[in-house]
Amino acid sequence: MLDELDIAGDTVVIFTSDNGAEDVLPWRGWTGPWGGSYFTAMEGSLRVPFIARQPGRIPAGRSSNELAHATDIFTTVARAAGAEIPTDRPIDSIDLMPLLQGASEGSGRESVLCFVADRLHAVKWCNWKLHFIWQEYMGDPPIELSIPRAFNLYDDPRERHDVFLPSNTWVQRPVMAAVAEFWDSVAAHPLIPVGAEDPYVPPAAR
Repeated sequence: MLDELDIAGDTVVIFTSDNGAEDVLPWRGWTGPWGGSYFTAMEGSLRVPFIARQPGRIPAGRSSNELAHATDIFTTVARAAGAEIPTDRPIDSIDLMPLLQGASEGSGRESVLCFVADRLHAVKWCNWKLHFIWQEYMGDPPIELSIPRAFNLYDDPRERHDVFLPSNTWVQRPVMAAVAEFWDSVAAHPLIPVGAEDPYVPPAAR
């Protein structure tokens, strides 16, 4: 249809998902090489397809293992459409177009905070994952860990072998820096309250 209308080159098509495979029988899906299920902080929940198409602007056949988040679609699509990004509040969203178009090999994102409901279960930083609350499958009880569990996702994509102790405690430093940056941002710019008017105007901008 886009080709027939001669607008394919002016249209960004993105195919993705908000979470991994369904876990409930009889609809249980397959998470490939990754462990766990959705509604957890496991890779089987977080890893989803992300395919973008725009002939003449996004080269065909490229693939990347760079870290990206669903929130990055906001800035990516807005910039592609020539829209201005709000400056009256922090936007947790990165423009992925330089990566998609081949102008950059990096996404610009180093970390993702993995919340399940309103609790921080884990943090992804580069190729590492640090779990603070362990919940492998959606129906499992979440277990608060006295010592975090660390996984090198390049070596252990199913998150089976905790390597935090004794030699990888250093991962906690960049992870906690990302966590502190997030909570500092929340303190300076409170989250949008439930039931807020739309469009929402931050208090500092009123």
